[in-house]
Amino acid sequence: MSDKVKNTNGNRHNPTVAMILSIIFAGLGQFYNRRFFKGTLFLIIEAAFLIAFLDFINIGLWGIRTLGEIPKVDHSIFLLIQGLVSTILVVFAVGLYVLNIMDAKRDALSIKEGKRKPNFMEAINNAWDIGFPYIFVTPGLILLIFIVVLPLLFMVSLAFTDYNLYNSPPRNLLNWVGFTNFIDLVSIPIWKNTFLTVFSWTLIWTLVATTLQVSLGLFLALLVNDPRVKFKRLIRTFLILPWAVPAFITILIFAAMFNDKFGAINRDILSNFGVMIPWLSDPFWTKVALIMIQTWLGFPFIFALFTGVLTSISKDWYEAADVDGGTRWQKFRFITLPHVLFATAPLLIMQYAGNFNNFNIIYLFNEGGPAVRGQNAGGSDILISWVFGLTFETNNYNMAAAISIIIGIMVSGFAVFQFRRTRSFKEEGNI
Repeated sequence: MSDKVKNTNGNRHNPTVAMILSIIFAGLGQFYNRRFFKGTLFLIIEAAFLIAFLDFINIGLWGIRTLGEIPKVDHSIFLLIQGLVSTILVVFAVGLYVLNIMDAKRDALSIKEGKRKPNFMEAINNAWDIGFPYIFVTPGLILLIFIVVLPLLFMVSLAFTDYNLYNSPPRNLLNWVGFTNFIDLVSIPIWKNTFLTVFSWTLIWTLVATTLQVSLGLFLALLVNDPRVKFKRLIRTFLILPWAVPAFITILIFAAMFNDKFGAINRDILSNFGVMIPWLSDPFWTKVALIMIQTWLGFPFIFALFTGVLTSISKDWYEAADVDGGTRWQKFRFITLPHVLFATAPLLIMQYAGNFNNFNIIYLFNEGGPAVRGQNAGGSDILISWVFGLTFETNNYNMAAAISIIIGIMVSGFAVFQFRRTRSFKEEGNI
């Protein structure tokens, strides 16, 4: 008789009612399901959220929509940041609300099907077992959102405003301008010429400098790994020494050595041949110097990386190739190179991506100079150093943000494309 009563009560229990009550206010659906502890928890969370953040979110959403209405009273930047924080809080609240509705529906279906209701301790243990990873991940996720995601959202937002030196708060209010900054970047002559020049040099810099350091590192690793070479440990130590010196010290020393007037390269070496190269005053020679310096800075890491991979290749492969009459080139092409690329491809891709945004060497060597007529970037500026100049020197925050978005899209797209094509990231397949 009791089982029939339970089944009758379960059949009358309506999951739709539980969902509607949860939509009206978090926790009501759980009370309807007689999950009183869970319902109280959801109810307290929503009530506390509304009391603590309702006014903040209301002002924030108004601020991000209008960016202020009264100059010198409303600060557009503060309103934008408050609006972004409010948006993040709304996303959190919506996620929690959806969780509350789904939980009410799930419990209501269990009751309708006549499943046994867990007691309090069983419910706590089940929640702990299921939610254990989420409990420990959540603090780090929240920290990540406010340290990484929020600044990124702020930067992206600035790209769609008119924030620059001549229109800055609190004296002036910012305005949403849509894609105007991106259009100006490719339509206004000074911006267009500068962008195309800097973008082209950035690609050349990335490809040439990185390829040279990888090629030199591979060549030296093959040379030192040759069985006929003696004193391998000593040679490896010397070749890795440039890596041991902090990069910024090396760059500053090279900047002094390449100085047009008193640098050691012109004064003590090239002067003997009657040559004086304008390393710091001519854009072409500045770029040549930067590529050489980056090759010097980058090859030791590549050398150490390739040396470790080469020592792990079985000698049986080469002995089998000798038996088959393989030449040195064939052994390198079909044995050495595939093994090296398979083991190091992700790191090599990161080298290209890193050099694409290698700000240190460009700024420390010549601050992106020399100046070029008709452009608002230096002759050796790459995109990231140009963004630095636009931000901290000319205060073109909107254009700097627009260029930063382009940089992020390019680097992310290149990395994702190459990683997906890299066999070392696949679970199946052999060399």
